[in-house]
Amino acid sequence: MQGPKGVADFLGRWRIDRRIEDRAGGTTGRFEGQGVFLARGAKAVYVERGLLYYGTQPPMQAERSYLWRDGPTGIEVFFHDGRPFHRIGLAGETAEARHWCDPDSYVVHYDFGDWPLWSARWDVTGPRKDYVMRSLYRRADV
Repeated sequence: MQGPKGVADFLGRWRIDRRIEDRAGGTTGRFEGQGVFLARGAKAVYVERGLLYYGTQPPMQAERSYLWRDGPTGIEVFFHDGRPFHRIGLAGETAEARHWCDPDSYVVHYDFGDWPLWSARWDVTGPRKDYVMRSLYRRADV
């Protein structure tokens, strides 16, 4: 099956399984939840909600949201307040993007090779951060 061609291919519900490896602190975590892409004009609002299990702490509710829109060379991703985040190139089965949030570096690698199963791996480094976060997305509305 071909990978996604634009934001419309992501619309709907996705089950998320995420693993977090904190290399600096030696702690591991996991997130189990759901992400939803909702069409809003030329954009999609993405909201994910679920439970975050981190180290020995009790599970906690976690939520985040972003705005996605089709751009001339892929999908443009923005924070919920409209600030630019990164761009997802859709020319092949994989894409890589970077985001600098001084003093931290965020590098994401997307894999769409088994679409509609897809993954994102974030490598985050900085003076006080050193972790990798792997997320696996599966359709939840089929």
